[in-house]
Formats: sequence, structure tokens, C-alpha cells
Amino acid sequence: MQLLPTEDEVVELLRETGALRTGHFVYPDGSYTDEYLGMPHVMADYKNAKVFSVALARKIRQNPELKAMIGHLSVVCPATGGLPVAYGVVEALGARKVYWAEADDSRRSQKFREFVAPQPGEKVLLVDDIFRTGRKLSHLKSLVEGYGAEVVGLAVMVYQPWPDAPTFDPLPMYYLAKIDSFTAREIPEGIAEKDIVKVWS
Repeated sequence: MQLLPTEDEVVELLRETGALRTGHFVYPDGSYTDEYLGMPHVMADYKNAKVFSVALARKIRQNPELKAMIGHLSVVCPATGGLPVAYGVVEALGARKVYWAEADDSRRSQKFREFVAPQPGEKVLLVDDIFRTGRKLSHLKSLVEGYGAEVVGLAVMVYQPWPDAPTFDPLPMYYLAKIDSFTAREIPEGIAEKDIVKVWS
């Protein structure tokens, strides 16, 4: 695979590794999709993670404004899925540092660790492995801006937006592949319970 794979090549690798599966999948909130994407299946292989990270970094570098600030750019991600993406992109870009936000249990919003957070005026790129609902990145953007830092763009390995997902215009967003799956807030009629696979993320 080339250092800048095509979208078709990315999707093919996702299917080959079992990261992208077709079927009937239901998330914990009851939402339904006919294609489930689990990035750990492809990112567990360091070679794949490296190719994806370098490719995403190259897309980011194509933006002259972001390229000009790389030496001062920090990367922020949600834990835990965004961490391998963040470190891979920072290494490939030559960016400044990585921050991550995490929740101490499922009922709390994500937050930064004590004394490890973006500084006022710091330029920040938000990254994650998958974009689906956009909730995590929306919260992360608000969190970063609450510290006085400036979000200058977003990057994800795969863009799989739900119909009501937010946009972050005018901020640039980068991704290696877009996957248009059928998604719904409820299970469609006519699907047998035995055919449904419950997934947790």
C-alpha cells in the first residue's frame, strides 16, 4: 500500500482486517447500523497504524496554514481510541505535543488530567479514530476552548457520519475514507433478533 492510500484501499484494508463488518449492529443506546467499524482491528497491526498515520499527516500538511504552524501545533484526542491516532499523527507531522481527555466513569464528561491541558492561545488539532455522531469531538472542542486554546482543524482516520452529526465548518476536517452506512436511531422493522449483534462502542 502507498504512503497515501486511496479511499478504496483504506476501505479494502478495513474489510480485510475485520475492522469493517456488514450485518445488523446495535449500540448500547439502541441505535442501529448495517456496517460496524471497529478501528482496533486494523490499528493493532503497527504497520497499518503507521501507514494510516503518515497518510493522515500528509493530508493535513496539504493545508498551507496548518503546515506553517506545525512546529507550534498540539494534538488533542479523546481517550482511548484517539490515542494511537494522536501519537501517530504527531510523529508523522513533527507536531509539538499530545493531550488527551478521558472520563473516570461512563456517567461523567471527559476532562483533562490535572496539570496536563492546553494553554491559552495554543493551536490545537483535534483527532480521533472514527467520526460517527460527532459528540466526542464537539465536547472536546468546547473543552479545549474553555482552556483558552484555539482549535484549528480536525482529523479522523475514518469519517462515518450519522445523519444528524454536526459539522465543524469553517474548520477544515481531514479523513482517509468516508463510509456511508445506513444508520437509524431504532432497529428497522423486519430484522430478526437472532441476526442482531450488540456492540459496545
